[in-house]
Amino acid sequence: MTRYEEVKADLKANPRTWLITGVAGFIGSNLLETLLKLDQTVVGLDNFATGHQYNLDEVQTLVTEEQWTRFRFIEGDIRNLEDCREAVKGTDYVLHQAALGSVPRSIEDPIATNQANIDGFLNMLVAAKDEEVSSFTYAASSSTYGDHPDLPKVEDKIGNPLSPYAVTKYVNELYASVFARTYGFKTIGLRYFNVFGPRQDPNGAYAAVIPKWTAAMINGDPVCVNGDGETSRDFCFIDNAVQANILSATTNIETYELFNVAVGERTTLNELAYFIRRDLSSLGRDVVPDVRYAPFRRGDVRHSQAAIEKAIRVIGYEPKIDVEKGIKETAIWHIQKNKI
Repeated sequence: MTRYEEVKADLKANPRTWLITGVAGFIGSNLLETLLKLDQTVVGLDNFATGHQYNLDEVQTLVTEEQWTRFRFIEGDIRNLEDCREAVKGTDYVLHQAALGSVPRSIEDPIATNQANIDGFLNMLVAAKDEEVSSFTYAASSSTYGDHPDLPKVEDKIGNPLSPYAVTKYVNELYASVFARTYGFKTIGLRYFNVFGPRQDPNGAYAAVIPKWTAAMINGDPVCVNGDGETSRDFCFIDNAVQANILSATTNIETYELFNVAVGERTTLNELAYFIRRDLSSLGRDVVPDVRYAPFRRGDVRHSQAAIEKAIRVIGYEPKIDVEKGIKETAIWHIQKNKI
């Protein structure tokens, strides 16, 4: 039995109360689904800035009626300290996913990114510390590695940030480590590497590449590749990120830690386009994508790949789904749910 299986069995036998911020978002709603299926009590906080009610509605269809009664939703904003205090009241674990993501968004509007990702983060830290929750697990980012050239990326070697978004996620890490040292408050940062999967929004100017390209191929729209297509990323399926959150929240770490959350492999954008097209064809959507190449985006790094040995060793993390299987699962969801 893996550590994740052991943890899930213990949670089933001894339910806890969890707070998920950003619960109506992509990662938050997947965490909600998993925790409710484990018969946990969950409080969710969201202001619908980037999350959607239909994500919560879908989760409701995937759990039992009794499990759904264990969920309490608060429409509120992490930039408001009182909303944070209300949400965290009586909870055991906090999974802080709420943020304004996207490097391009942060370049266009650094003030809004700072308000959500730094002011909001500090509010949640203070509220969770004062409530004396057992642990505070938060969404960190691989953007923190900045211009550091080494591959794969290891947790203790970072470079200079390349965007306002990267600055905010680095400041989160500084605050979390200071709260651990100053207050003895247990915080764990998860540096996500390009998480993707069901319920990731394909629409909007800041949509992530996998849902955006899947939508474009199905709709017959052009697929826009930034750069020459040889930029590479360590794409991580959502189930792996959910596992890392639950393992981190329940681990015996005393104060503060950081872990990469990825699969430890690199996929180029050209390979990614091929995988999506192949899987859509295998599902009856035979597409011939109109691939167009555009200039590189400001703030993007050329290559990214995670070293995941630390997470494997310390919390028992075992990513089960690689990028190819994850793309297939994602394509199936998009077609079945008629999202695109």
